[in-house]
Amino acid sequence: MIRKIVRGIITVLFGGLGFALDVILLDLNVLQSLGWQFSPIWTYVAMIAIFAFIGFMIAPGCIRVFLKTMNWLDARMNRIPTHDLIGGALGVIVGLIIASLLSNALRGIPFVGSIISIILSVSFGYLGLIIGVKRKEDVLNFFNFLPKLIPEKGEKGKGKNSSQGTLGGDVNNYKLLDTSVIIDGRIADIVQTGFLEGTLCIPSFVLEELQHIADSSDLLKRNRGRRGLDILNQISKEELTNNVEIMEVDFDDLSEVDSKLVRLGQTLDAPILTNDYNLNKVAELQGVRVLNINELANAVKPIVLPGEEMEVQVVKEGKEPGQGVAYLDDGTMIVVDTGRKYIGQTITVLVTSVLQTAAGRMIFAKPKATMEKKSVELPNEVNAIG
Repeated sequence: MIRKIVRGIITVLFGGLGFALDVILLDLNVLQSLGWQFSPIWTYVAMIAIFAFIGFMIAPGCIRVFLKTMNWLDARMNRIPTHDLIGGALGVIVGLIIASLLSNALRGIPFVGSIISIILSVSFGYLGLIIGVKRKEDVLNFFNFLPKLIPEKGEKGKGKNSSQGTLGGDVNNYKLLDTSVIIDGRIADIVQTGFLEGTLCIPSFVLEELQHIADSSDLLKRNRGRRGLDILNQISKEELTNNVEIMEVDFDDLSEVDSKLVRLGQTLDAPILTNDYNLNKVAELQGVRVLNINELANAVKPIVLPGEEMEVQVVKEGKEPGQGVAYLDDGTMIVVDTGRKYIGQTITVLVTSVLQTAAGRMIFAKPKATMEKKSVELPNEVNAIG
């Protein structure tokens, strides 16, 4: 229905164009010079009919080109950070104002005055756009400074120690949650500690993916999806330390959830909370900040130095002959040399070295009893040789 209405409007506009063209041709006596002997009324009818028919025929193509252009512009604009859009828009406005002031003084120049005015408008508009984008932080800081000149009601009498809350006065301090970090579940414990500021934002496309996982026919995926929904409900109901917001947003030109999340991070200039290694790298390449839960977990693990003692329970054998494997409470793996015979036992070990890998930290140790036994036997062997 809308397409038909637009097609009718285009047809009417082309008909009006034919009428205007006919008026110009009659004023210039062009039609008479070509031998047109009909009444001017018939020339109006003929020109309007011809141009209206042309408009009616090309209207579908015009509509398609317009829609493609708008989709292209929408995709391009979504990739541009909000701060760049605001800074660029303000720069264009200021540039056009300056060009308008200069053009008023130049329009009186014969012949070239109008051309110079157009050139000035285009030049200063473009210059304002470039400066606005490059100096967006200074522009936005100037507008943030303006409210401080006029205290709002209720702000009088506030001292320097008055608090602005966890958001620091920034209502758009979003943290975007992806599917993996919701399913992981540790996000609830992290926000409960109060270390994470701002609003936790769950985009609608992430929520849909979570629902699809929860409805999967695979038992493991279904359990993971339902766990994620439970964690999400827990965070939303308790509103632990942060506000939780479900954002109705989507990008029709993208199919992958990770790509949509990165695009949203660029649009909102917001970091992504995740523990997905691939998403981490893709987001960093596209200039989006990432808060990786696994990196946080590795950062807060206690530091262990060679020579320290610890009590561990050897739970299984290692890859090398005679090795045993134990784990700390935070999941750090400890490889115990000659620890295979202690499987199922809790023993005291001495740390020999610590290895940091991309997957995490690995500790190598030896049983303390074995180390003490060697230190006792060594002097006896020396005395026997002596």
